[in-house]
Amino acid sequence: MSIRPQKHSLTLKGHRTSVSLEPEFWTAFRDIAAAQSIPINALASDIDASREAEVGLASAIRVYVLAWYKDCSGD
Repeated sequence: MSIRPQKHSLTLKGHRTSVSLEPEFWTAFRDIAAAQSIPINALASDIDASREAEVGLASAIRVYVLAWYKDCSGD
């Protein structure tokens, strides 16, 4: 398990931004986008649009990933 975040670029509503996530979160995030049959940029845009202003995008993505897997486990 790697604890060092990796920075990747995303395009949100036509503008580029960088997000740093641990490799395991990137993998899970890509898997979720694939499961929903949407591009990762579209999923990131949805998360960005629904987050509170004081919550960073990387944090919002991590919480989304955790919630997704929690819902999948039936908890």
